[in-house]
Amino acid sequence: MPSITTADDTQIFYKDWGAGRPVVLSHGWPLNADSWEAQQLFLAEHGYRAIAHDRRGHGRSTQTWTGNEMDTYADDLATLLDHLDLREVTLVGFSTGGGEITRYIGRHGTSRVAQAVLVSAVPPLMVLRDDNPGGVPIEVFDGIRAGSAADRSQLYKDLADGPFFGNNRPGANVSQGIRDAFWLQSMAAGHRNAYESIAAFSATDFRDDLAKFDVPTLVIHGDDDQVVPFEVGGKASAARVKDAQLIVYPGAPHGITDTHKEQLSADLLTFLDTYGA
Repeated sequence: MPSITTADDTQIFYKDWGAGRPVVLSHGWPLNADSWEAQQLFLAEHGYRAIAHDRRGHGRSTQTWTGNEMDTYADDLATLLDHLDLREVTLVGFSTGGGEITRYIGRHGTSRVAQAVLVSAVPPLMVLRDDNPGGVPIEVFDGIRAGSAADRSQLYKDLADGPFFGNNRPGANVSQGIRDAFWLQSMAAGHRNAYESIAAFSATDFRDDLAKFDVPTLVIHGDDDQVVPFEVGGKASAARVKDAQLIVYPGAPHGITDTHKEQLSADLLTFLDTYGA
């Protein structure tokens, strides 16, 4: 399997499809690169080199005991870009992956980056704090931690059958296959890795990182996202990045990589094609 080795000897698996200007796709919690397969295939078929990796502790990458936080995730991404010597990259991050690419820009800058895309992404800051009064109460994340510790398999089934894809909304019709794929990918993550990543995606403050964005940026978010509420995530991030383009999917849930895959792929391609035009 293609992989790179980080400074602490962690193996990071990646899939490298197509040829052309590179697009690097960072996945959400607790998934892996396979969650991007619809967009990765579409972009590779439309003239781009689409690369998706498994974050440490997830999928086919090493289940490390340490490094389950955003600084290390971002440094792993930097190692991937450096190893492949990628330039004029479009970084695309879904959910936790949006935090990963945001922290990457905050720590490593944009010398290799042409564009950035945040999809249902966790920045600027999810958790409720005195300086983030619109955030999600900590009790919500404590509940996810408790579910993960008690019966993470059932937790993942409950997320897939309910809020992640909006399958708990009247008239929803999310296929069993999509929900099963979420569970299967989630169970491939290391138990400790997935548990510690809950704090990484919920409590990391990305506001200073967003201030360092100096490349064209697209923000895509559903306004019925029950995991990363639109007001907390996409709307707030778009307001912090100069000249960011915001696309709102009316009535869309968190997992739009599956529920709105054709629309998302088309919007990504349109944005990619604006570079150098």
